[in-house]
Formats: sequence, structure tokens, C-alpha cells
Amino acid sequence: MQFNRKHYVNELIKRKHNGMIKIITGLRRSGKSYLLFELFKEHLLQSGVAENRIICIQLDKIRFSRLRDPMTCYNYINERCKENGMHYLLIDEVQLMNGFEDLLNSYAGERDMDVYVTGSNSRLLVTDVITEFRGRGDEVRVFPLSMAELAEAFPDKPWEQLWQEYSYYGGLPQMVAMDDAAQKSKYLKSLFQTTYFKDIIDRYNIANKEQFSQLVDILASSVGSLTNPHKLQNTFASKGLKLSDNTIKQYIDYLQDAFLVSEVKRYDVRGKQYIGSPYKYYFTDIGLRNARLNFRQYEEAHIMENIIYTELLHRGCEVDVGMVETVETTDGKREHKRIEIDFVANRGSERYYIQSAFAMPSEDKIRQEERPLLNVQDSFRKIIVVKEPVVHHFNDNGTSVVSLKDFLLNENSLLF
Repeated sequence: MQFNRKHYVNELIKRKHNGMIKIITGLRRSGKSYLLFELFKEHLLQSGVAENRIICIQLDKIRFSRLRDPMTCYNYINERCKENGMHYLLIDEVQLMNGFEDLLNSYAGERDMDVYVTGSNSRLLVTDVITEFRGRGDEVRVFPLSMAELAEAFPDKPWEQLWQEYSYYGGLPQMVAMDDAAQKSKYLKSLFQTTYFKDIIDRYNIANKEQFSQLVDILASSVGSLTNPHKLQNTFASKGLKLSDNTIKQYIDYLQDAFLVSEVKRYDVRGKQYIGSPYKYYFTDIGLRNARLNFRQYEEAHIMENIIYTELLHRGCEVDVGMVETVETTDGKREHKRIEIDFVANRGSERYYIQSAFAMPSEDKIRQEERPLLNVQDSFRKIIVVKEPVVHHFNDNGTSVVSLKDFLLNENSLLF
């Protein structure tokens, strides 16, 4: 099955010939290689680029293993650039090459070379984009399939079926193409253990595999809950296990470097500053999270919140947890309280305040969800996303109320 990933193809097209190194990052098995070597290459060919001007190197394939040496790779590339005119260099899993920074910098800004690479480790690439590529790195982050991409691929499936499948199994392209539920489950559990987990263990030489495994389980069980390494240390201690907060922080960094989880900070909306720990953690693919827990902890409200978070990232937003301070009177006593906004999403000069509400069956529940938004005193859009079917509307306070279906399937739903 093919997925057109047109959003990401367009992102690459917009960056053509900009003199920068286009770095495609993201979770392993999220479709980076397919995007670059199938979809983008097809765009180049259809645009009239001769195939001999497209240099494809897949460093994770054995036939290209010798090119993991940068000088060998450099000579290989130059041998294929005998003719004058633009060439396109496509390198997959560039982090497998020691010293790839020097190789790429030798081509950055070259008039006749347009460079695109993929990588699956954020620290190795993003840090080097800043420190080594001298402002010439341009990152494109790729996520698993979104709900909108899934709906486009399966136009005959009703919304409820799509949602159940997506919220249970996630959006990794190879898994989505499978028909059998047992096959999907087996694939995700095996992938987590033999690819992501093993990759991290081997890359960072983690000796205490059992405690690292338990940390992953704890994070998966508490998606969207506030925590920090110190709290997690206490959780381990309550089980009679010793794991320092520094080690926990390091382990979480490894998970983030592999794009498995994201750490979300709290932001004081009125004070316009970050508050610090505790943080929230969300999984890049909810199917991997569910597989990690053997599909035994299907908490739809938390899963919905996680999916909204990743959808905001997919749309190019920077996302924080919002905090606003209120003054409330209880039994005649005025109290200062901090209340939470699920997401503060920033995209350029735009900002959106978003609440994830699984259901709003009563006026009390509506007031509860809207209360944090009403305490934000600015003119940016305020949105409540509701799981149940609702016709999009603005309530009396100007808050936009939109169904989960409309929010996920309409790329302009932030502008409703």
C-alpha cells in the first residue's frame, strides 16, 4: 500500500535548491526512506531531472556499507558528478557514517549539489545541525501517518472504525497496511523490543536493561501525567528498586533522542515564562505505547490527548502545557490557584489554547473545561476538542467547540 505523504513532499519541494542540507528526521519506521527514495525521487523525475543526476545512498543496506567511510563516500559521489549542472544527493540513515558532518559541509552551499539526508537520532543530528552545519541545516521532522492521511488512504472506512484502529494501533505505515489485528499487534510489540528498545540499549550501552524497561512501562502507563525524574526515582524506591534521578533523566533523554517520546514543559501564560518540572510525556506513536503495555491499558481520554498533541506537532506547532493563575473565593477566603490548559500551541506568530475533552455531558463539565481558557486574557483562539460528535460552534464566551473528527481530519481546524 502506498501513502502519498503530500505534506512532507511539499515541505521538501519548498526547500529545493536553497543551498542548505535538508535533514529528514523522525521515528524509525515512520516512512522517512520511502518519502525520500520513492516519493521525492519520483517528484524529481517527473520534474525532468535525469535519473543519473540523482545519487541515492542507503547506508543501512549492505551494498552501501563501504560508503559509511566518509572519504570513500566522497569519492563515490564525485565519480557520479562528471557532468555540469544540478545533481541531487539523497543519503539514508546518515548517522551510520562517522564524520558525516564534514562530508555534508563539503557540499553545503554548492551551486550544483542539492543535499537531502535522513536520520533517526535527534541528538546526533539536531545538535550537529546547530554546531557543525554553520546555519546550513534545514530540518524536516516526519511523523507516523496522521488520522487525515489514514482517512485519505481508506476513504470507505467510517470515522468510528478509523478512530478505533488508529487509537489502538497508531499510524506506522507498514503496520497500517496489515489487515489482521493479531498481525498488527505482533508487529508493534516485536518492533518495540527488537528495533527501538534494542537500538537504544546497544547505542548507549545500557547495562541495567530491566530498570530501563520498567521506566518505559511507567512512562507508557502515565501518558499526559505530570512527573519528573525525582518523582520517578521515588516510584522505583517504592518498589524496592534503586535508580537515581540523574540516570532516569539520562534514560528519558535516550527515548527522546530516538523520537519515541516527547517531553512537554509547563508555560506560565500570564507570566510569559517556563515554570520548570514536573513535565508531561507523550508518545510519538500511540500504537507503540499501547503495544508496550500489551494493549491492556486502553484509556481513551488519555490516548485522545496524546493524539491531539502529536497532531499539533505534525502541523508544525511548538507545544507546551499552559498554566494560568486565578484568584478564587472559597468560604470567604481568597486563594491563588494555578489551573492547567492542556496545550498552548505556537506556530509562527499564531497561538492556540486547546483543551482535550473526551465528553462534556453537563454544564458543570463544560464550565470545568472552559475555565482555564477564560482566564487567558488575550485574543488568540481558544478551542475545546470534544470526542463526541458536535457541530462546530462558538459558545457565548467565544470559545470554539469542535469535534475530534473535524479537528483531526480538517487541516484548517485550528482556524475554525
